Amino acid sequence: MALWFAALLGLVQGLTEFIPVSSTAHLRIAPAVLGQPDPGAAFTAVLQLGTLAAVLAYFARDLVALVIALVKDPTSPEGRLPLLLAVGTVPIVIVGLLLKKQIETDLRSLYVIAGALIAVGLAMAVIDRYAAGRGAHRPLAAITYTDAILVGLAQTLALVPGVSRSGATICMTLLLGFSRSDSARFSFLLSIPAVAGAGIFEARSAFHGLGASAVPALVVGLTTAAVSGYLSIAWLIQWLGSHDLIGFAIYRVVAGLALLAALFGRFL
Repeated sequence: MALWFAALLGLVQGLTEFIPVSSTAHLRIAPAVLGQPDPGAAFTAVLQLGTLAAVLAYFARDLVALVIALVKDPTSPEGRLPLLLAVGTVPIVIVGLLLKKQIETDLRSLYVIAGALIAVGLAMAVIDRYAAGRGAHRPLAAITYTDAILVGLAQTLALVPGVSRSGATICMTLLLGFSRSDSARFSFLLSIPAVAGAGIFEARSAFHGLGASAVPALVVGLTTAAVSGYLSIAWLIQWLGSHDLIGFAIYRVVAGLALLAALFGRFL
């Protein structure tokens, strides 16, 4: 893999992992538009370790506080959060292992991605409007194990390229009555164990698929993803404090329709 292409994929990963537009979809579309081969699900999973580093860096103080709270009082709101994140991760582990073959093959179809972009974009617009009309929001400290499981089930939908991990989990937390900013925070924290597990699990396949160029390509991609991912997190959390998700929903629908037009017109 050319280093410029690895850097581009890292940039795309970092900019789209946390905003609800699906990084996996963009990592599949970008090579097709540029006439490059699909880097594959394994490379995508490993590339996510760069954005994992961004999450760990951005939420470093929060994560340390959560560990301390867990040790001191696991029944406190902060002390319960690590356990809630663990519970919320179980669904995607189970579904990911069961559908591993489909995730790496059939589900990477550009037609599937286009459909997911449009469907989730429309759902996002409806859910965001519904949540905005509910009034008062639940504090994140009030999240329950049932909530964590429901958000975890929503996260499994992101195994379909085009859905978006952050989009699915933020939509579910909005339905459960949390604010946009708290929804984003829980979504990002929930991504840590899932992304770490997938990246480590797929690392061998990624190295095997890329051959001798694996190390420099992955280093460049991971570094670019980490830097751009950190900036993306900082921007999105500030944005969601005073803006809605409609812009992202519109982008998804337009992108999905444009992709379908390109496919039916045989431009891709």
